[in-house]
Amino acid sequence: MKDSDQRKKQIFRIGEEEEGLRIDKALAQLSSEFSRSFIQKLIVQDSVTINGDPVTDKKQPVAADDVIEILLPEPSMVDVEPQDIPLDIVYEDDDVLVVNKPAGMVVHPAAGNPDGTLVNALVYRYSDRLSSINGILRPGIVHRIDKDTSGLIMVARNDMAHEALSKQLAEHSILRKYRAIVLDNIREDEGTIDKPIGRDPSNRLRFAVDPRGKDAVTHYRVLERFGRYTFIEAQLETGRTHQIRVHMAYIKHPLLGDALYGPEKNRAGASRQMLHAQTLGFVHPTSGEEMVFECEPPEDFGKVLGLLRSGVR
Repeated sequence: MKDSDQRKKQIFRIGEEEEGLRIDKALAQLSSEFSRSFIQKLIVQDSVTINGDPVTDKKQPVAADDVIEILLPEPSMVDVEPQDIPLDIVYEDDDVLVVNKPAGMVVHPAAGNPDGTLVNALVYRYSDRLSSINGILRPGIVHRIDKDTSGLIMVARNDMAHEALSKQLAEHSILRKYRAIVLDNIREDEGTIDKPIGRDPSNRLRFAVDPRGKDAVTHYRVLERFGRYTFIEAQLETGRTHQIRVHMAYIKHPLLGDALYGPEKNRAGASRQMLHAQTLGFVHPTSGEEMVFECEPPEDFGKVLGLLRSGVR
């Protein structure tokens, strides 16, 4: 990599869990954003270094505390490819869409995820009938939820609607409630986490509680207890990236299945973070009607809940 290259860089530090893995597998494990095939392409393009030295072999093993730097390619500024991907449309009119996004789907194209996203599916179905405020790579996108989080997301179909919904987000008047399963028993029945969030300086993919970060407030209440796990409702007052994941990890109750913020993976049958955007409410940008939508967690979430209720640990 050249020092003069101004492309976006991401830095990772190898932990004990990744020690001994080949570098492409370790990076894919550390990042939900990149696939192993994408990382392998970057290695071939001389875009990956380990402790400052170029990586030439995708099978190179890594050691704890190794520092890996990835130089990402510039995103392609071409029209998003329309793709016929099924969508679960919960609500639709001329101004707004509410979509039940499945876990595993990225919201919009980015480095490592050029297609197969919610936006690719929206462009196929709605063509140019989406707001243009966020440009050609994010048409209609007012807010996001993580790739491995399922649930409700609102989409603006014109710029007027986009501006109105964005204003509600800025004023914290959008109703957003999530269902989550977290590790260990939360003793109190409810609580509020009021801690600012910023990027984790040791891992650019992570966020962390940081007094220099942006204000972040999460309210939670316990729905069920399972001894080593707790089923909760979490309500966002603000909407920072990874907010619920960061806040619950901060109080020592990381989300079950969260490989980025939690200590273990695939416990109790969880193959992703157990987080679902269940309730979404807003004032309609044209009619002024207060609208609230609910969507129950998907099958994989329900299966984990069923196992916990049956006493599986």
